[in-house]
Amino acid sequence: MAIDDRFNTASADYLGNADLMGETMDIEAKIAAINEARAAKPVLDIVESYLRRLGASHILITGLPMPNRTIESLIHRLRWADERHGGVERTLLSTNDTALMFGLSGNRPMTLTITQQEITGSDLLASVGEGAHAMVIPVDALRPFQAMVIGAGQNISVEPYDLASVEIVCAAAFRRLHELGVVSEQRPGDLSARERRVLELTALGKTAHEIAELLDISQRTVHAHLQNASAKLNASNKTHTVVEALRYGQIQI
Repeated sequence: MAIDDRFNTASADYLGNADLMGETMDIEAKIAAINEARAAKPVLDIVESYLRRLGASHILITGLPMPNRTIESLIHRLRWADERHGGVERTLLSTNDTALMFGLSGNRPMTLTITQQEITGSDLLASVGEGAHAMVIPVDALRPFQAMVIGAGQNISVEPYDLASVEIVCAAAFRRLHELGVVSEQRPGDLSARERRVLELTALGKTAHEIAELLDISQRTVHAHLQNASAKLNASNKTHTVVEALRYGQIQI
């Protein structure tokens, strides 16, 4: 299949601009269409249609919640038929679904075959069915906000170029959603700027005494920031807190 043939053929109904929706619409045109969109729906339509062009029958476009927070307000599109129950469309997504961890496990897109191992703990993947495939695209274009896009189905067939292209389109989509006021860079439960700074210095091996001197605060305040961060991240100790802060995009080192 030629590269151009893999590009999305988006319906003119989505944007009302038939000229943009040709069979060979390239990545630059997709991004241009996203940037010209005046509402969230056409942005999401472009992403969904691209994933369907690559064989996805199940679509999830969502922000990722912080620990102990719900996901409902972060979901932008859920087109997910439960194949175990006659294809009934799902309307709910559990914050504890392990499929969401794929969005936190790295910053590069990936493909996977849904096996019994992936199904364990993931009602989302179980509802697609064992043996199906999934594309997982983490989105960190709005740090510390994190998002992910999943396209799953029996007929997915992608090349590395496809994944890279989808990643670019998804990042552009979330940037536009932010510009439109649909997405905020901040999530409920995010660490404060000072909590992040204390954790960044902790990750670099600084002691509480050294951090206190660098930030001109007391050691007691340093420990308070660490405790607050640990509670927000549902972490069990200082090392775990640093690891979770990295995983949830709260700090960079």
